[in-house]
Amino acid sequence: MLFAGWFHYHKAAPKLAWFQDVESMLNHHLAGLLGLGSLSWAGHQVHVSLPINQFLNAGVDPKEISLPHEFILNRDLLAQLYPSFAEGATPFFTLNWSKYADFLTFRGGLDPVTGGLWLTDTAHHHLAIAILFLIAGHMYRTNWGIGHGLKDILEAHKGPFTGQGHKGLYEILTTSWHAQLSLNLAMLGSLTIIVAHHMYAMPPYPYLATDYGTQLSLFTHHMWIGGFLIVGAAAHAAIFMVRDYDPTTRYNDLLDRVLRHRDAIISHLNWACIFLGFHSFGLYIHNDTMSALGRPQDMFSDTAIQLQPVFAQWIQNTHALAPGATAPGATASTSLTWGGGDLVAVGGKVALLPIPLGTADFLVHRIHAFTIHVTGLILLKGVIFARSSRLIPDKANLGFRFPCDGPGRGGDMSSISLGPCLLRTILDSDVWGSISDQGVVTHITGGNFAQSSITINGWLRDFSKTGL
Repeated sequence: MLFAGWFHYHKAAPKLAWFQDVESMLNHHLAGLLGLGSLSWAGHQVHVSLPINQFLNAGVDPKEISLPHEFILNRDLLAQLYPSFAEGATPFFTLNWSKYADFLTFRGGLDPVTGGLWLTDTAHHHLAIAILFLIAGHMYRTNWGIGHGLKDILEAHKGPFTGQGHKGLYEILTTSWHAQLSLNLAMLGSLTIIVAHHMYAMPPYPYLATDYGTQLSLFTHHMWIGGFLIVGAAAHAAIFMVRDYDPTTRYNDLLDRVLRHRDAIISHLNWACIFLGFHSFGLYIHNDTMSALGRPQDMFSDTAIQLQPVFAQWIQNTHALAPGATAPGATASTSLTWGGGDLVAVGGKVALLPIPLGTADFLVHRIHAFTIHVTGLILLKGVIFARSSRLIPDKANLGFRFPCDGPGRGGDMSSISLGPCLLRTILDSDVWGSISDQGVVTHITGGNFAQSSITINGWLRDFSKTGL
């Protein structure tokens, strides 16, 4: 690595044009890294992980299990566990793919032995992902003059209300590192937050689901990292606006139209934040007041005035019913959290169980919507007012020396820290815990999320000690 770094920086540094060849980059990243990478991982899971895990699940002493390379080199060993291996690649080339259903499955749910996703499901997933990415990597025009060109795609992207549309965006993204970095940070940050949620809802590793400390740490880590990356996206977008944006060459494309409508955009976002803030606070103040007056029947709760998240419940139910409807080949839904299934326990500890939504979730969702919209307001305002504002019209000429009215500073991370705190309270009180021989679940905290989280006092009393 050190030699490669020295060589490609000092002896044979790539020219700028190499970085601007986006179709070749897509070919390399999609087909090469993601496609062949996923295919390699699927191959490893099928030829090494599956047989070894099969033996481990059956209680075989690890010292008795064949070495990994023996499974790769000796097909007969695999055929003893998965009979379709005896037929080799014939079912693949004769399109009789269902023969491979003994090691490429579509089961859903969790392995009751390990509390993790079924390894045969994840092998199937990575094989399917590999095929998709290998196809995607061959969609763009490189050496042979066939396929899509990114510039053509962007310039064709216009509608009746969007002026020149994405015309000029290709040039921005191939000449401004800050613009490109901003886009990449925004997408990677969003993906990291999605990963944070998948780590507990669909635990991929054996015994991860019952290691509560690791689970919480993984969620917290990915939420914070995702937040940092998204804030970084706004920061670099603002740097692009100051250093790389040329208003004289941009007219009536989408970026120009956003800048010309910035007052309307920010005022609407501001209005949304004010509404969400007052509405959330008002609901909580109402509940605290009714609680203090001894009038529980007048509170917003599942046992009094209900505010059920009906749309979210409908989505949950749709996914819970998927194995019998949209995914008839599956035996369970993608995640136990959707509902409709039994809990999975490993070694007397709850791995996962359904998480029904109610009034408390509606109220907490309002708070989260508020914090995320405020974060969006701060970041977006920093970007679209980076070049000028009413207070400082010539801001674009000042660089980044101006301390107060500069792009995207301050107050962005508070909503990210709420996530782990909230998740821990829900999982501690409603999911995680031990299970007795009689099947009785004792949760880590004796409290009830649906009751404690609907008042400010309840949060301070029951959950403040669990903050991170």
